[in-house]
Amino acid sequence: MSDYHINIFYSEEDGGYIADIPDLESCSAFGRTPEEALAQVEQAKAAWLDAARAAGKPIPAPRYRPAIYQASR
Repeated sequence: MSDYHINIFYSEEDGGYIADIPDLESCSAFGRTPEEALAQVEQAKAAWLDAARAAGKPIPAPRYRPAIYQASR
C-alpha cells in the first residue's frame, strides 16, 4: 500500500508551516519548520487512523495526487 500524500506550505497568517493530508478529512498539523509540521502531521495521521478504526469508520485508500504528478504520466 502506498502512503498518503502530505502537503506542506508556509502560512503567513499563522507564522509557520501547515501540513495536511488531503485524503484524511481534517487531518492537518502546524510546525515552526517544515520538518516539525511533517512530524506533527505524522502523529495526527496515526491518531486519525486509530480513531477511525476504533469507531468502525472506513479508512480511505490513498488517492490524492497533485496535478503536477498527474500531468507527468
